Amino acid sequence: MSRTAPARRLRLGLPRRVFSQVLLMQLAIAAGVTVLATGLFLAPLSNQLDDQAMRRALAIAQTTAQQPQIAEDLQNTPYSVDGPVQREAERIRKATKAEYVVIMNTKGVRWSHTDPKEIGGMVSTDPARALAGEEVMEIDEGTLGRSARGKVPLRASDGTIIGAVSVGIAYDSVRARLIHAIPGLLAYAGGALAVGALAAWIISRRVQKQTRDLAFSDISALLAEREAMLHGIREGVVALDRAGRVRLLNDEAQRLLGIGDEAIGRSPDEALGAGRTADVLAGRVTGTDLLTVRGQRVLIANRMPTDDGGAVATLRDRTELEQLGRELDSTRGLIDALRAQDHEHANRMHTLLGFLELEMYDDAVEFVGEVVGDHRATAEQVTEKIEDPLLAALLVGKATVAAERAVALWISDRTRLPDRLIDPRGIVTVVGNLVDNALDAVAGKPHARVEVELRAEGRTAVLRVRDTGPGIPAEHRELVFTEGWSTKKPPAHGKRGIGLSLVRRLAERQGGSATVTEAAGGGAEFTVVLPEALAGPDLEPALTAPSAAEDATGNAVEEESR
Repeated sequence: MSRTAPARRLRLGLPRRVFSQVLLMQLAIAAGVTVLATGLFLAPLSNQLDDQAMRRALAIAQTTAQQPQIAEDLQNTPYSVDGPVQREAERIRKATKAEYVVIMNTKGVRWSHTDPKEIGGMVSTDPARALAGEEVMEIDEGTLGRSARGKVPLRASDGTIIGAVSVGIAYDSVRARLIHAIPGLLAYAGGALAVGALAAWIISRRVQKQTRDLAFSDISALLAEREAMLHGIREGVVALDRAGRVRLLNDEAQRLLGIGDEAIGRSPDEALGAGRTADVLAGRVTGTDLLTVRGQRVLIANRMPTDDGGAVATLRDRTELEQLGRELDSTRGLIDALRAQDHEHANRMHTLLGFLELEMYDDAVEFVGEVVGDHRATAEQVTEKIEDPLLAALLVGKATVAAERAVALWISDRTRLPDRLIDPRGIVTVVGNLVDNALDAVAGKPHARVEVELRAEGRTAVLRVRDTGPGIPAEHRELVFTEGWSTKKPPAHGKRGIGLSLVRRLAERQGGSATVTEAAGGGAEFTVVLPEALAGPDLEPALTAPSAAEDATGNAVEEESR
């Protein structure tokens, strides 16, 4: 058996595309408004034509009643088909193209009529109101059919009512005028409808272009997918309109930036405050993978303009990645130091072995004493001036690294720091970063030297690191503290330009400062002032957990921003 394709069913209903639905709705609205307007115009037009016909009939009746000869003939001559009253009434009827002109006496007997047979008979409608002296306008049925009527009293020369004049306008003529007006009205309505349809088509085409010819269901699905994507991804998304105001924030952006829905409708400067993060979002800083620090987080930002003049910025949290990178750098530094110590230790063991084989025992003892004494002297020099064990251990380790790199690391004679630090980890971050930057600056230069000064002034800690490197030009002394600014080649794990920025942020968060000047004799001198960094003499220092930023840079930020 051969298989035949199933017949396609005819689907009836509304079109699915936005363009088609908008066009259809606009055409329906335009047609409905046109019909309504036409109906509203025709309804009063019929009444107006009726009123005009009645007023015309009344005017003819008034003009007829004001002729004194008609009143005199009504009083002095009997009614007849060829009497003077009938002749004058017919003349007026023909001149005005009225349907009839009826003149009657006070008893309602006709003296004139379009049909001569009706002369002498009683009128078909009650003339009491006109005979009572009232002028009447009405549409009524009579012997000649439906008509628009005007009735007025007929008075003698002394003002006495002697009869009435009734004039009728054929209602068919009124209806004909109305019907005659309809084609013109419909032509105007059709023109208005055509203009409305053209405008609807133009607007619908614009809607089609802006909606990319999608169906409403497609747009609804896209919106649902966008909401799910924006609130599900682990990247912050910030959308700005053409005026630079925030119009969308997903959950991750709110978390990374530390703001909420109150930021919507405000500029980045108003929502975040002045700073590099606001500059990046506003587009005042351009580039890809821009580095910025917000609070205690290290962020990577990218900004892409949109067709409507706005922009979309994405934010990635690099805090954990920076932490891993720093730990990797620290581990490599430790491995290098251990390798150097291993190399030095092997040389010393070979020297010691030579003394023993030559049976120069006294020289061997003296040699071992010198080696042990050098290490002990360095450790004692540090611990005598710096009582905090964490900070002292850092500087002893840095001294070993400095010796391997042929750099002299000196502890200033002015250094005095008691074991009362409130946040020793934070100071380790600052000192480790500054010492590593200084070692990088002087490495490979003759007579390289780095001097560290740590001292307490009351409860304020003052940290200074001087080097004999090339120094920092005056125009760059503020830029070195800017996120992402650096003259050095990036490390394997990512970006440079974070360390000194976080050092300044750490200092400013504690109400202090971080500055750089030219050192005496050349080189750079970094000074960090940390108020309230030491506990009082009668207080125990609090062991505080490291902050997220300190964790992220915690083996300290080993980068240079020069």
